[in-house]
Amino acid sequence: MTTRGKRSASGRPPHPAPPVSPPPAVGERRHNQPLREVLDELLAHTRDIARRAKAMTAAELDYAQQRLEWLADEVWRLSTGEATPPE
Repeated sequence: MTTRGKRSASGRPPHPAPPVSPPPAVGERRHNQPLREVLDELLAHTRDIARRAKAMTAAELDYAQQRLEWLADEVWRLSTGEATPPE
């Protein structure tokens, strides 16, 4: 049920919500560019798999899973500063 067209007890339409102002401009928050690049690659790969999974062969799915795991390991390594992720 929506409130569109409803009137308050006084018979007047409810007041519209005040407009939301954009957040104040802040400098670039992304200081770890290698991490940003790996995250972007991980997202692109995940979206590609989601689009094509039903049409992929077993070998393609296996490779896609291995690549997802490698990208996740890279995200872990870059975000924590570790040489290799824990097993």
